[in-house]
Amino acid sequence: MGGSGFLGGELVRQSVAGGHVVAATCLTRPGTAPGAEWLPLDVRDRAAVAGVIGAFRPDAVVNAAFRQQDWTTTAVGAAHVAVAASGGGARLVHVSSDAVFSGGATSYPEDSVPDPVSPYGAAKAASEVAVQAIDPAAVVARTSLIIGDGGSGHERLVHALAAGGTPGRLFTDDVRCPVHVHDLAAALLELARSDRSGIHHLAGTDAVSRYELGCLVARRDGLDPARLPTGRRAGSGVPGPIDVRLDCGLTRRHLRTRLRGAREFLA
Repeated sequence: MGGSGFLGGELVRQSVAGGHVVAATCLTRPGTAPGAEWLPLDVRDRAAVAGVIGAFRPDAVVNAAFRQQDWTTTAVGAAHVAVAASGGGARLVHVSSDAVFSGGATSYPEDSVPDPVSPYGAAKAASEVAVQAIDPAAVVARTSLIIGDGGSGHERLVHALAAGGTPGRLFTDDVRCPVHVHDLAAALLELARSDRSGIHHLAGTDAVSRYELGCLVARRDGLDPARLPTGRRAGSGVPGPIDVRLDCGLTRRHLRTRLRGAREFLA
């Protein structure tokens, strides 16, 4: 679910490369990853979700569908997917976010209780509750900022800010553990093939601010980091946590996939 997004596209590419028969859903238009059957789907429509999963009869479903400003897509849609996947006997891996935490504790292991401070974080927290209640065998995988080789939203923002004329700032006090999209997709697919269940954290090993992350992207891409405007999230009025570091120690012990840190994959 959500195959036309940044993460979804990488999931499709890796699944096709692995020799799997892949169906990918999209809300408005198909993604660009070849080799998949593209199916239009609005996860807010429970009957439509049941129809797609019932017709394709997948062995596994990875739900990466969300819309930051839409509770129904992010929270209720996840419940629809869980009901249909469970009813069809499919293995479910649901992608969640570090936005479920407030940042008050800084470091968050897998057994941490969500305490969101933004509408998006609340929707993701609700999706986790729904998925685990409907399908206790499912995996709920929390992740952080997703970076790639030029295609992510954060990378595009860095380029726009460095070029000038684009409003915005990169916060120096907003800390996350970015993960490379290739590593994240590989870990999600590994979990889909496993017998694991419950909460898993999939994030990079380096805790960096959005500004430091921007500087790493700029240097990799030959841009001048000095052109990146900075600010502080504290007191800015922008909703969401400030410092959230996912502790992935427990999950890493069960994975073959290595989740690199930003300083490594952006070197």
